Amino acid sequence: MSGLVKGKEYDWKDSNLALFGSDLEKNIKKASAETEKAWSGAGEKVGVEIWRIEKFQVKAWPSASFGKFYSGDSYIILNTYKEDGEDELQFDVHFWIGRHSTQDEYGTAAYKTVELDNLLDDKPIQHREVQGYESSLFKKYFKQIEIWSGGIESGFNHVEPEKYTPRLLHFSGDRRGIQVNEVDCIKENLNSEDVFILDLGLTIFQFNGTTANKDEKMEACKYVASLKSSRGKASSEVLDEADTSSKHEFFSHLGSGVASKKIVDSDFKKTLFRLVGLSDSTGDLKLTQVAEGTLSKSMLDSSDVFILDTGVTCFVWVGKGASKQEKAKAMMHASNYVAGSNHPFVPITRVVEGQRNVQFCSSFDE
Repeated sequence: MSGLVKGKEYDWKDSNLALFGSDLEKNIKKASAETEKAWSGAGEKVGVEIWRIEKFQVKAWPSASFGKFYSGDSYIILNTYKEDGEDELQFDVHFWIGRHSTQDEYGTAAYKTVELDNLLDDKPIQHREVQGYESSLFKKYFKQIEIWSGGIESGFNHVEPEKYTPRLLHFSGDRRGIQVNEVDCIKENLNSEDVFILDLGLTIFQFNGTTANKDEKMEACKYVASLKSSRGKASSEVLDEADTSSKHEFFSHLGSGVASKKIVDSDFKKTLFRLVGLSDSTGDLKLTQVAEGTLSKSMLDSSDVFILDTGVTCFVWVGKGASKQEKAKAMMHASNYVAGSNHPFVPITRVVEGQRNVQFCSSFDE
């Protein structure tokens, strides 16, 4: 069997993630946040909490499903922690946008993220995450990330193996973390660099690509063992690409079609660090490039907002003296800015002056 090649394009219906449209662009008050029942107890203890947006409502996501997400949904993730030797609680809040999440869903997630930030007295650092382009910080919260097709209507309901709809799961990553994505059951989705599990309910195949790494293989093996344990009488078989005939039963369960497009490292084109200012000092909000290449913190002005584009992350720095309009529309302008770049899905992180973010600080030469 000849080597298989990964796709190099990422398919998503809408690159313009204007998070705060006319219906969402409001000055959210802490008092209104306190009326949201979902936020009861939020941020009171160290650990990760997750909520899913369900028909404009915020619903707690069960801890047993942490790390499992649906591509048709949007979620809010709050990480509460303490710095070494300190007692004060610190926060990172992320809203995660599934590839097929609707504008209503991710708009609500963005709105509610700001609401949660207000409830926690503006202490959290805010992050936007897009499926397939998650930040390293986000990935650290989970031993393994699973992305399933569908959305809120699908639910994690128990399915009898005899009635199971075949699923093809794609395992990719390394020792720093493995991500599991459900992809269409077609031959074109296979590649030689990763591991795949074809789950037929009572029969499970693990397909190891020729150059798949040991971490992908190990996590896939653990996943198969878990499936078999939960189903009792299911059987499994491990297939190595180099030793597997194209006539093997495994391939008879796969159809043909267009391969799912996914991000690969080469999609992140090298970009000079760029600092852009957002100011309404002239009466209208305007973006102005400040510098490109070598940057200094002295370029930041407390009276304005700045967008720092590193090519793999976009930071929004909000000065303490920034105007109400600059603060309210900072994330929207950052989203529109990256939407017009060659890396529209990169994580966006909002940092308020005085908050410490190691990655942001390391982007500047003192």
